[in-house]
Parts: sequence; C-alpha cells; structure tokens
Amino acid sequence: MVGDHGTPETVESRECHKEIDKRADIRMTNITTLLIANRGEIARRIIRTCREQGIRTVAVYSEADAELPHVREADQSVCLGPAPARDSYLDIGKVIDAARATGAQAVHPGYGFLSENTGFAAACDEAGLIFIGPGANAIRVMGDKAAARQLMNENKVPVLPGFDQEGADDATLASAAERVGFPLLIKAVAGGGGKGMRVVESADRFDEALASARREAKGAFGDDRVLLERYLPTARHVEVQVFADQHGNAVHLFERDCSVQRRHQKIIEEAPAPGLDEALRERLGEAAVQAARAIDYVGAGTVEFLLAPDGEFFFMEMNTRLQVEHPVTEMITGEDLVAWQIAVAEGRALPKRQDQIQRHGAAMEVRLYAENPYQHFLPSSGTLQPLVWPEGVRVDAGFEAGDTVSDHYDPMIAKLICHGADREQARRRLVLGLENLMLGGIHHNSAFLHRVLSSEPFSQAELDTRLLEKHPDLLEPVSVPVPALAVAAAALVVQRPATGSDPWQALNGWRPLGRRQTLVPLKVLDENLIVILEDNQASVNGVPLPFQFHSDGGRFHLGIDGGTLVDNMTLSGRFVDQGERLWLFVAGQDYAVDLHPARESEHDAGHGDFTAPMSGTIVALHVNPGDRVAAGDAVITLEAMKMEHTLRAGDNGTVHGFNVGAGDSVSEGTLLVEFEVEQE
Repeated sequence: MVGDHGTPETVESRECHKEIDKRADIRMTNITTLLIANRGEIARRIIRTCREQGIRTVAVYSEADAELPHVREADQSVCLGPAPARDSYLDIGKVIDAARATGAQAVHPGYGFLSENTGFAAACDEAGLIFIGPGANAIRVMGDKAAARQLMNENKVPVLPGFDQEGADDATLASAAERVGFPLLIKAVAGGGGKGMRVVESADRFDEALASARREAKGAFGDDRVLLERYLPTARHVEVQVFADQHGNAVHLFERDCSVQRRHQKIIEEAPAPGLDEALRERLGEAAVQAARAIDYVGAGTVEFLLAPDGEFFFMEMNTRLQVEHPVTEMITGEDLVAWQIAVAEGRALPKRQDQIQRHGAAMEVRLYAENPYQHFLPSSGTLQPLVWPEGVRVDAGFEAGDTVSDHYDPMIAKLICHGADREQARRRLVLGLENLMLGGIHHNSAFLHRVLSSEPFSQAELDTRLLEKHPDLLEPVSVPVPALAVAAAALVVQRPATGSDPWQALNGWRPLGRRQTLVPLKVLDENLIVILEDNQASVNGVPLPFQFHSDGGRFHLGIDGGTLVDNMTLSGRFVDQGERLWLFVAGQDYAVDLHPARESEHDAGHGDFTAPMSGTIVALHVNPGDRVAAGDAVITLEAMKMEHTLRAGDNGTVHGFNVGAGDSVSEGTLLVEFEVEQE
C-alpha cells in the first residue's frame, strides 16, 4: 500500500475535534423563515417539507431561472443576479444579504452550489444564520479528499491504496502512479459529482488524463489539486445515509446502491443494496457512523464506499449534505430527511434511535437528464413541451411543462422514484413510469433509463460501476421502424374529430373508384412520407403494410402483420396531439411527427468532423496547426454544463487550423477545426 501523507491536512483534520466544544451550550431555536440557497428540484423538495411544518420559505434565483416553479412556489423570492452561477448562486455575499433582507433565520443549501463550501457555512455563522448542515470544519476536512482519507485511516475506516501528498506536482504524481499501479483513478481533492475525475488504464494515458482532470477541477472548484487511488474495475458503489445531532447521537438509515453510473455520475440508485447479507449491512452501517463520529458530525451526511466482490469495502468520500438520491431512503424508512435536518438544526435530538429506524420493502430512483445518451451524453437545452408526468410515481422535478432548461446549470430535469414490496416490484413500477412519461422538446435519457432498467443484468442485480462498459448494447438506441411510426401517426389523425378548418381533414373520406381511403402526408425523423389508409391496409410511399390499430385515453396500440417495409411487430405507447405536430412516446423515447409538412429545400449542413456538438466554452487545443494526428488523438476540448467534452480525430489526418481559441464561447454547430482526412 502506498501511503504518502502530507502533515498539513492531518493537523487540520484534528482541529475538527474542537468543534464539539462550541456546542456545549446548545440553544433551541424554532425556525420560522428559511432561505433556500439553491434552485430547481431540491428547492421545491425543501419547500414541500417547510409547508408541512408551517415554515415560511424564501427562494433565490438567477435571471435565467426567474420563471421556474421553485420561484413562484416559495413565500418570497429574491433575484441574485445574472445567469452565470458565480454571479448568482455562488455569490456568498448576495445570498447572505438576501437572508438578512427577508428575515430568514436559517439557510438550507440543498446539494451542489454552496452546500459543501466552508466559506459559506462560516459566513452564515458570522451573520447569525443557522446553516442547515455540519460545521465548517467538518465540511473542510471531508471536502478535502486527501485529508478525509487520512482521517479515516486514523479511525480504522478502510481506505483504498493511493497517493494523497499535499501539493504534489505532475512529475511526482506520475512517479507515484507507477507505484499505485494501473488502472488507477485521478480524483480532484476538492471534487465531487464526478468532476475532476479520470480513470487511467495505462501509463501512456496518464499525462493527458492528469491535465484534463486538473483543468476540470480548477474550473469546477477553483482548486486543481488531485490525488490518486487504486481503481477497482468490478466494485460496487454502496453508500450509507448517516445522521447526527448536537447531543452526541449518531445513527444510520441503511444503505443505497448507486453502482449504475456513467462518467462517475450516478444515474440509477436503489435502497437497500441488493445481495448484501445482514452481517455486511451491519458492518457498513457501523463504519459509516464511525466516520461521522470521527469528525463530530452534525446533520445529514452520506458515507460512500467501494464494495469489492469478496465483500471487502473501502471508504471513498463523505458528502456533507443531503444527497440527490435521498428519496429512496425516505421511501424504505418512511422518514422525511429534510424534516430531520431542520430538527437537528433547531438543536433538537434525532427523531429516532438506531433501533427505532425500520426498513420496509425496496425503492428505486432514476435521474432524468436533458442530454442525448446516443451522442456521448451531450447536454441538451430547450423548452419542455409537451411534458406530462406519469401517475403512481414520486416525481421530484425542477421543471413543469413550458419551462426552459438552460445550458448554465446541471442538466437534471427530475427524479422518478418508485417503492415496492421488493426490488422487482419497485423496478417494474419504475419501468412502467418511464413508459407513461411524455416529454418532448429536448433530448433526454428516458429511453436509455428504460433500457437499462429492463435489461437482464440490471433486473438480476448484476451490478458494478462498469455495468455500461460491460454491456455496451445498453448504450444503443432502440430502433423503431419509421413506417410503423408513420402508420400509427396517420391512424391517430384519422380518428380526430373533423373540424372543417383543416383542408387536409377534407381528405378524410375521399373515394377513388368507390373505395374509402385517407391520405396523410407527414414527416417522421426527417423523412417525408405519404401514408394512405384503407380499413386495415396502409401504404407508405406506395408500399403496402397491413396493420391493426387501437387508441384510447391517450394510449395507442399498433400491430403490424409484416410486409416489405416492416416485419411482424407490435408498437404500444402514448401520444400528445398538438395539431400540426403529433408526439408519440414509446418505451421512454419521444418521436415528433409533423403533419402535412411543407417541402424543404436541400442545403449543405456538413461542416466536417469538428463542429461543436453543443454550446460551450473552448478550454484546450491539444495540437498545433499543421500537425498530423492519428485516429483517436485528442484535438480540442470544450466545456458545457460544467463537464469537459474532448473531440478526437475520427481518422488519420492533418489539422490545418483552428477557428477558435481557448476561452472562446461557441454555439452548437460551429466549425471549430479545419481538418483534412488522410487519403489511403
């Protein structure tokens, strides 16, 4: 085991033990007005609990978020400034001023933004505001991944072999990497949420990965320090929800499995973790509580572990805040964790002892993101229209129909959560919920989530953090034949009541040679088609296609009897009729069908291999004009929604020039690089 430790963090970590002395005289406070220093889904979640407890809420927002639901649902709201987070949600002075101006006694940071910012926690304390979270020292130690590793090691909580020397330069890190061994993980010391994190499989990839991790960490956290850890390719990500009060009580509320990830970011979470025996479950809970006690923790926290196939587990980090995935814990325990947070912040004892906390059934959650899973998960922005949330599912959403997802913040739209008597029932209910979700207007990951949840590996709980790497087919889109979509759309048009205002409706009964037929011109996935329906026979662009069709209550079912265009198949889903556009929703995927499309002139939309896949900022040029590059080489990197995206050469060729430079803002479709493919 490599164990190079820097003394500054060890000394600092021990300072946190002094924090309990400040709590010797605990004063009870009834919070009547609470400011929520966050936005979207988590702000609305906090507002719900505050309403139940009779607590007045204050929302803050940026100019970009002025029309979002959390702003109108709060009792009062304050605009912090322009869209960039540094000028609004991350401006500590503005948040403190808003709390003072509105008479708030307490501030809830939610997650992300300032939730794990020691300066913010300290500023709240100095301003006489209750910070709903742990003290600044606990945040500081656990926010510094190197210091946290050292403290856990001192307190007999197992940690992975690694290298966490303070202030190590690139050469020192490269040398240490050889001793740690490959594969290894580069992790931002001040990081979280998968940012500033890179898996490195071999030494020849280390320098590029290190530079990228440092840049991303610097941009996200203002700190480019990193540490190294041994990477376990088949481990599970299991975390434990802990709670502690100011009276010295500490408990856990069982564990969650968050192994299904991409880019080290969780996408599906569940509780309890499947396949754990009670002895292992108890050891995990005890280790998590020990980690919390090691820093005299107060409030809600999550201790994250890597669980090896042999049952050995290792401390990864502690998140000193409420987690995105807290609803699955709430659903298996029946507890309101935000209410617990408020009670602890008021100086009360924990609502329950460890032996009073019960576990019932299983719960599962998916994160619905504005992103395109089939284009490397590139973020998407736009207006959510249509949007109908499924019934029978807990939906924690930051947006409603007609709201706009901007490119300034994290792309999460909502969380969908289901509870069941057991894991399988929870899984089936969540699959059905995604099938009943109707969301259009942007790219999103609902169909991808549906495919993962429905897959054999996931349904059999064959979980580890590389699930998607082991099953790349889960990243492939489910292909629905365009002719089938066209027939379904045409059949729905035929069933519309005639209004007399649409000239195409007049075709709904024209009779060539005495037969009743209906002609519907439409456009599906950029294909212009003519569908003619006659009883149970359709023709698509003149090719016959037998079918059966039924619709009722916003749902449809199509059966195809097979033919030249499509094999035998069935297609079931939901639909939203917007007049000139019909939306079909199948297995989580949305399909926009334009009715009676106008002819469009052809144009050249090609710009080569290096067009900006989304709006963002250029952060690095990896080669120089005139350089010859090989397929797979990094050429240019841009940042969008706080994540870096590196464009690589698809073929051998020569970079003739760059149309942009580092720091430039670009819009989607901008030609970034002049590149000539090498001719064979």
